[in-house]
Amino acid sequence: MIPLLTSAQIREVDAYTIGHEPITSVNLMKRASKAFTKQFVEEYPDKGKGITVYCGTGNNGGDGLAIARLLKAEHYNVAVKITRFSEKSSRDFAANLKNLKGIEVTEIKPGDVIPAEQSDIIIDALLGSGLNKPLADDYARLVEYLNTLNRVVVAVDVPTGFYTEGEIAKKALVLKANLVITFQQAKLNFLLPESAAYMDRFVVADIGLDKTFIESLNGIYQMIEEGDVKGMLKPRKPFDHKGTYGHALIIAGQAQTMGAALLCSSACAHTGAGLTTACVPESGLSALNSALPEVMALIHAGKDKPVIKWDKFNAVAIGPGLGTDGFSFALLDTAFKAYLHPLVIDADALNILADNYYLIKKVPVNSIITPHMKEFDRIFGEHTSWWNRIETMRNKAKEHNLNIVLKNRYTIIATPAGKVYFNPTGNPAMASGGMGDVLTGIITSLLAQGYSPEEACIVGVYLHGKTGDDMAFPDKLSTVLAGELAKNIPVTLAKLRA
Repeated sequence: MIPLLTSAQIREVDAYTIGHEPITSVNLMKRASKAFTKQFVEEYPDKGKGITVYCGTGNNGGDGLAIARLLKAEHYNVAVKITRFSEKSSRDFAANLKNLKGIEVTEIKPGDVIPAEQSDIIIDALLGSGLNKPLADDYARLVEYLNTLNRVVVAVDVPTGFYTEGEIAKKALVLKANLVITFQQAKLNFLLPESAAYMDRFVVADIGLDKTFIESLNGIYQMIEEGDVKGMLKPRKPFDHKGTYGHALIIAGQAQTMGAALLCSSACAHTGAGLTTACVPESGLSALNSALPEVMALIHAGKDKPVIKWDKFNAVAIGPGLGTDGFSFALLDTAFKAYLHPLVIDADALNILADNYYLIKKVPVNSIITPHMKEFDRIFGEHTSWWNRIETMRNKAKEHNLNIVLKNRYTIIATPAGKVYFNPTGNPAMASGGMGDVLTGIITSLLAQGYSPEEACIVGVYLHGKTGDDMAFPDKLSTVLAGELAKNIPVTLAKLRA
């Protein structure tokens, strides 16, 4: 896992690295600037374009000055503009300014008319991380002007005005970046949808901060890595058989929504459950037998609850295409009472839960719920920001002993132990109907195979997104259909196990 730290924790890691590597703070700044410059040169190789580096007088500005010097050495056409909006400046900023030779420097002071900007590329090294209040006065005036220019903007570590954690105000004033080259790790708010208004994309530049110390902080927030998933995957041994890999039950579908049941069941079978049974209406039997002859059927008429021998199943999912009528309510209520192991709860089962919130106390311990944003808000109340949703996730996961999978570009998992995991895989090509049903089937299959609920969530969301990434290669823009993704899961599993 990659620990995702708050700005305060990152400053703590900086200080530890400086004290224990040991390295001076100005040399650590040089290291960061070299990492930024290396990435910048790869992204923008045309040295005929003019570049202006906008520098504040703190350490982010010090980074900017060092970057300007390095870009000059790479034969870029560089100018520097320094905002003297405060009498204060950091020691490392002053040291880098002293070393700046042969580069045009313009200073902008409080109340000055902002000088016209002619450069093609703006490098934003004004404020950096740790901002805790909205931009105002001269900074606000400058950022508003720069945002009108429609130039390429590359931010050093963090766009000016952007909060690295905490709630981002609607219509916050931020210097909008085409690219953010951020140091050591993604900042938490980069992973939330609000960031899309302020940056097109980000890349991480490793600056050699002490990773052992970072891990020792045991942060709440973690980014899943492929190595984590490979380490969790269970091997398949020569004498294993279908009984080894568990029996999953998928309770899903109505006459008009059998597609959800089929997609969920297909994903469950393709992820490797030894046996998969779909509890579906009688009207869906032909569709199930035609599309998925490998999946067994447990039929109901939509009136009387089916007779389910709950103890024969190693995992149970309920909800995709189930409907929210009285029959579906009774089926869900029975599952909560009769199944003594974690359930996977999705789609219409979540809608029933939202309308009957008292039922949440009946949900079996360590169950998994898989809402998208609207389902999450229907269950737990309206939220003004994604950061507030994360706070609610953490609290509700602990309060109700649940694993919550909140579907998103970076799908977020909150566990009863208080951990929050972000998944890096997935892409816009997967924005098509049925993807949530497939994810539910994947997670249910992993539970049936003996993975813990936390492992099933982590492996499941990674596997789901990774399969979509491989299918959408190279542009990540062509539509990937949910049914095709389900069929490609074995290919991804083979690659991960190789």
